[in-house]
Amino acid sequence: MSQKNAAYPKVVSREEWLTARKNFLDKEKEFTRSRDKLNAERRRLPMVEIDKDYVLDGPNGNTRLLDLFEGRPQLIVHHFMFDPDWEAGCPACSLAVDNIGHLAHLQARNTSLALISRAPLSKLLSYKERMGWNIPWYSSFDSDFNYDFHVTLDESVAPIEYNYLTKDELVQNGVPLDSQQSMEVPGVSTFLRDGERIFHTYTTYARGTDLLLGIFNYLDLTALGRQEEWEQPPGRSDGRGSSWLRRHDEYEHAFETDSCCHSKE
Repeated sequence: MSQKNAAYPKVVSREEWLTARKNFLDKEKEFTRSRDKLNAERRRLPMVEIDKDYVLDGPNGNTRLLDLFEGRPQLIVHHFMFDPDWEAGCPACSLAVDNIGHLAHLQARNTSLALISRAPLSKLLSYKERMGWNIPWYSSFDSDFNYDFHVTLDESVAPIEYNYLTKDELVQNGVPLDSQQSMEVPGVSTFLRDGERIFHTYTTYARGTDLLLGIFNYLDLTALGRQEEWEQPPGRSDGRGSSWLRRHDEYEHAFETDSCCHSKE
């Protein structure tokens, strides 16, 4: 093994590999059973009725949250980070949407999915065309929606809360907050309806959305993993951290510009 690749896995015989693989398979099965139990516990969570009639801006004009269900009982909302001042959407959120795939599979399970962002609809539709997406996208620019679901943090509008932590708790945890300007943050929310009654069942933030990023789940199966500094074992990072991430039409010019999704475009 070359010095360059010294952090690669140990080279062993096929028999030794098979023994290690079978031992790890037991752990994988245990993890799958634990995940099934966690998913069942999530489904048992209570829900809260939505008593506000949110009106969003969509391709057909004013659109109620109820309309996003498209007649189905369930709705998943991806809180896509797109500040009104930006000219392009968040690269990380763009990666997440690239991973969604064809909506027919969700719809076959009586579930609709939509993106909601605070940027005006004209910017959303322009970016949607650039990315080649077919997912419904709505603007919450004139709505309280983003603030009520804590995916736009602006103390002048509502008390700051993110990932179920207060502003003080976020600061204590080292989360950088700028009280002088609003901040877009990622999340995914799920809703259930009974006729025209809408219920909020779940919202996850930050790394809670990690399991939705199929590319990372694929990379997690590989020896090099995601190649970021925080991963174990050490020595397999490419040294770029998350700065490698680009929108899918930008990799040809990778590393020429800063990709921070919180910066103004």
